[in-house]
Formats: sequence, C-alpha cells, structure tokens
Amino acid sequence: MHSARAHVFVATRIAPCGSVSIMNDTRPRNEPTDAMPAATYPSAPERALGQLYDFVTGDEDARVCRDIPPESCDDQPRNFFAYLGANLLSKVADELSSAKLVLPWLLGALGAPAVFVGLLVPIRESGVLLPQLAVAAYIRRMRLRKPVWIIGALLSALALGAMALAALTLAGAAAGWAVVGLLVVFSLARGLCSVSAKDVLGKTVSKSRRGRLMGWSAGIAGAATLGLGLALGVLGDVASERLVYALLLAAGGVLFVLGALVFAGIREQPGATAGGGNALTEALASLDLLRTDRDFRRYLLTRIGLLSLALAPPFYVLLLQRSSDTALSGLGLLIIASGLASALSAPIWGRLSDRSARLVIALAAAVGGVTGIATWVVAQDGVQGAALAWLLAGLFLSVNIAHAGVRLGRKVYLVDLANSDNRAAMVAVSNTIIGIAMLLGGVIGLLADLYDTATVIGILGLGALAVAVYALGLREVSVDHGD
Repeated sequence: MHSARAHVFVATRIAPCGSVSIMNDTRPRNEPTDAMPAATYPSAPERALGQLYDFVTGDEDARVCRDIPPESCDDQPRNFFAYLGANLLSKVADELSSAKLVLPWLLGALGAPAVFVGLLVPIRESGVLLPQLAVAAYIRRMRLRKPVWIIGALLSALALGAMALAALTLAGAAAGWAVVGLLVVFSLARGLCSVSAKDVLGKTVSKSRRGRLMGWSAGIAGAATLGLGLALGVLGDVASERLVYALLLAAGGVLFVLGALVFAGIREQPGATAGGGNALTEALASLDLLRTDRDFRRYLLTRIGLLSLALAPPFYVLLLQRSSDTALSGLGLLIIASGLASALSAPIWGRLSDRSARLVIALAAAVGGVTGIATWVVAQDGVQGAALAWLLAGLFLSVNIAHAGVRLGRKVYLVDLANSDNRAAMVAVSNTIIGIAMLLGGVIGLLADLYDTATVIGILGLGALAVAVYALGLREVSVDHGD
C-alpha cells in the first residue's frame, strides 16, 4: 500500500481460464484504474485543492470526516476553501464598514449630530442578533441553507452602496438618518448570513476542522485590514475625507458580491427541515432549549458574561482619540491594531479551539480582563503625549487579541455542542438573547459620565476575569487532541 490515503476497493477480473478472481487495488486515491473510468476521479485542480486542504488542516494519514453527511466527505476540500474565501471577503467588508471605527468617523466628517454616533453599535449588533429566532424557523423549512447566506450578502452589498452614495451627497442630520437607516438594513442582512453560515459550516466541514477554517479566515482578513490601516496612516490629511469613506463603503459592497459568488461554490447536501413551522411557535419551542439543555444554558450565561469584552473597545477608542493628530491617521492607528490582532492571533486561536474551545474562551477572557485592569492603571499613572498614545494602542491591540479569541472560541464551541437537528435553533436562541443583553449593556456608557472612561474599562476587565473562571465549568465538546 502506498500510504494510508490509498483508495482501496475490490474489483472483479475475468481470468484467462474464464474463472473470476478477486483483487485489491491499492493505487493512490487520485489515480484512475482500468476497473474505474478516469472521469470518476477528481480533476487536476481538485487534486491540488485536496493536497492544499491536507496541508492546511494537517490531515496526514486520513481525511477526517466527523459530524457531517457522508456525501459531503469527498467535497470537504472544495467546501473548506469556498467557505474560507466567502468568510474572508465578508470579514474584510465588515471591517470596511465597522460601526465601531469607520462609521463614527464618517458621521463626524459629515457633521451629523453625536446622537447618531451613539446609535451605531447597538443597531449594528442587535440588528444582526434579535430577529434570528424568528428567521431561523423559516430557514429550517429549507433543505439547503446556502441561498440564505447569498441573499444576505447581496442585501449587505446594496446597503453599503447606498451608504457610499449618502457619504457623497448628504450632510448633517440628513446624513445621520440615512446612515442609521441603512445600517438597520445592513444589520438585518448580516443576520441572515449569521444564522445560515453556522448551519452550512456544520453540514459541510468536519468537526475538528472548523476552528482552523475560521482561524485562517480571521487571520488573513486581519492582515488585509492591517494593510488598510497602513494606507490610511500614510494618507494623513486629504482634500476630501468624504470621498475616502465613500470608497471604503463601496469597496465593502463589492467584497460582499464577490463573497456571494464564492459561497455559491459550496456543495451542500440537503438537511433536516424539522422546526420549519410557524415562526412564533417554533421560536417558543426553540426557547425551551434554555430549560432542557443544561450545557447550552451554561454556554449562554458564559456568552452573556463575555459581553464585558465586546463592550470594551469603544471606550479604548475614546482614550486613543485624545492622542490622534488627524481623523484619518487616528482611524488608521486603530485599524492597524485591530488588523494585527486578528492576523497574529486568529490562526492560533483557531487551532487551539479545535483542541478545546472551552479553554480558549477562558484564556481569551482572562487576557481581556488583565488588559482592562492594566489600562486603568496606565490611565491613573499620569502618562501623557505620544507615549500614552502608543501605550494605549498596544493595550487596544491586546484587548482585540482577546476579543478575537473569545469570538472564535464561542463560535466553535456552539457548533461542536450542537448537532444537525438543533444547531440552527441553538444559534438563533443564543444570538437573540445576546442581542437583548447587548441593548441592555449599552447603559454601561452612563458610568463614563459618572466616573471616567478608564474606570469603565477597569470594571469591564474585572467582569471578564470573572467570566473566565466561570467558562472553565463548560463541558468539553472538542474531539481533536493533536494531529
């Protein structure tokens, strides 16, 4: 046998004397034989894709095929890279339209009232999460969920294109209303992608390979974002910031269109349609998971606690803005930190998540907690000027590394915790509850008025440390303990 990857099958052959003999064919899996037509074997590009898949995932001895339909096993390389490409494009597009970085700067450049800036993050997050419980019921009626992601990506592209037009033509309150209204559409569209993406991932990519996929996607997207930040830093002052922001949003729309085309290349097998009845009835039935599934309930409580990290970055932005010379260079510095965080940490977080997503969640939360407390200490130390700016940028990098770990770890944990029958329901319930919690968590901003920004960051850091300890009590669901 050439290797453990050899394609072994039994074929019959008519011997010269007329008797039938049995032989074992141990030719490598990608080589045609006389007993099987060459047309049934993968093409040269598909073989190359399979080899690249084996290299990226570390499948040295056998193609791992866990927790997906048997019919999807041979399509794993194609599906892995199609999902990777689409996810990568959508992640970069999300960075180009970030409600935490790009849109606030845009509204400031357009002279919109500050009240609209305060609405951006809550709308962006809750708009994605809140409708999913009802939407998931309709999606469950569909044997193929891939089209839902494609529709969401195309709607996202249209929303960003309209935002780019608003950036060029509107100003003041009119620009604020337009951007916020389009952000609602954009967030709902991204919600369609979110609720369908995990279901498609769970049907097409093997357990113990999903973390690596998302890690590579986030890492490459982070590198692309880093390049964007460097470009903005070089631009500094330009004649028309409005044009720069419009180009960023338009580019994001183009990336979503490309992502939809790539995602269409996934070969998805038809799935279960249970749970596809009346939206309200199915939503209430899905909520019953909170009562019946102890592991899911503990995961959800952990994720609520992890909002202490999700709510922290805007307060770091407030501290960093004080040391920014110009709008574009300040935005560039933040984007560079965010891009570095993903590029440096996401592939590592992804590989660790395949070993233990539970420990990744706990470790990342602990890093974020320590960073928050360190930021409070730095703010009390009286450091000023450029030194403070670079120190805060480093802390912002650290908290983004932690946030990347938390996001990736919790996604892998939920996909591995669920099965094909309840995955969509678990994702929808989780995202809906978190959407409500996110809106309630927005009141943390009131503490900044009562005390100061650094104190809020310190409080959130303490909360992150607490949830890190709580996350250690999650049940272990990962299966890969080394290749």
